[in-house]
Amino acid sequence: MEVSTGVIALLALAAFAAGLVDAIAGGGGLMTVPALLAAGLPPQVALATNKGQASFGAVSSFTSFWMRDGIDKRRAPIAFACGFVGSLAGAQVLLLIRPEPLKPVVLVLLLVAAGIVSYPRKPGGEARAWAMAALGPVTFALGFYDGFFGPGVGSMLIVAFVLLFGDSLTRASGNAKVTNLASNLAALALFASRGAVLWRIALPMAAANAAGAFVGARLAVKRGDRFVRFIVLLVVTTLVLKMAWDLV
Repeated sequence: MEVSTGVIALLALAAFAAGLVDAIAGGGGLMTVPALLAAGLPPQVALATNKGQASFGAVSSFTSFWMRDGIDKRRAPIAFACGFVGSLAGAQVLLLIRPEPLKPVVLVLLLVAAGIVSYPRKPGGEARAWAMAALGPVTFALGFYDGFFGPGVGSMLIVAFVLLFGDSLTRASGNAKVTNLASNLAALALFASRGAVLWRIALPMAAANAAGAFVGARLAVKRGDRFVRFIVLLVVTTLVLKMAWDLV
């Protein structure tokens, strides 16, 4: 389908903002998916093209956190592998059933996540003995959710790492990028193999998303937990309001 250069420029602007927010707290799809739908893309093509552009931002934010020692390198291989396989499974299930019935459940989970993030916590130091054993199932489940449906997965990953390992919010945001990168790459591989990604739109958006993610990751590391908490709560509140509106 034909999309004008002006519209693509506006989509790239939305992708920059999405990459910035996504690097800190997740939720970038709140900006890019509606923008792609408004540009006239069919829903399936919009979702596939969104994964095409978001994957580049995920690489950028992951790299930024990794280079600044913001990711636990011992956990990363497990989180990546389980998130990748989970996302592939979720994307396959998406082809068989509709995700809409999940919305009320996700609303409750997001409200719980907001409550956890709102309460200031001190870093927990050493992880609980069972945390590493739980890492695989948790990242598989959230990877599956991202491949199948996805809203709020970045915030849920952050909360998961806070609860499992006692991470600070900034550290949890970095560790969340491992699973987020894996789930994006897995879904992109599936969609691209089926020719569903409009690369003429996805590539300019990808460049802008990566630039936004670069800035966002550095802001998160520089500004610390209070800043990350504010952005996470802002994203979660917006998600809850949007999903509640959709259910009405």
